[in-house]
Amino acid sequence: MVHENVEKIRIAKGITKTHIANKLNMSLQGYRHITSGEVRLDVERLKVIANVLGVNPAVFFDSELTKSVIEEIESKTA
Repeated sequence: MVHENVEKIRIAKGITKTHIANKLNMSLQGYRHITSGEVRLDVERLKVIANVLGVNPAVFFDSELTKSVIEEIESKTA
């Protein structure tokens, strides 16, 4: 669920996987393993991702919070 919520917000914000992978100092392939759920996100990486996306890390643990963040993003771009 966490990696899915990360991806939903990343897509809503229009931020590339490559950009986040670079911020994490990892390859795009390595980041893809995280987004697919093959590799668990550790706390430090989750903090970096949250910082890049401009959200609180707690958002990723709650699908309703994730949904509200996406709605807020979409309302600003509409």
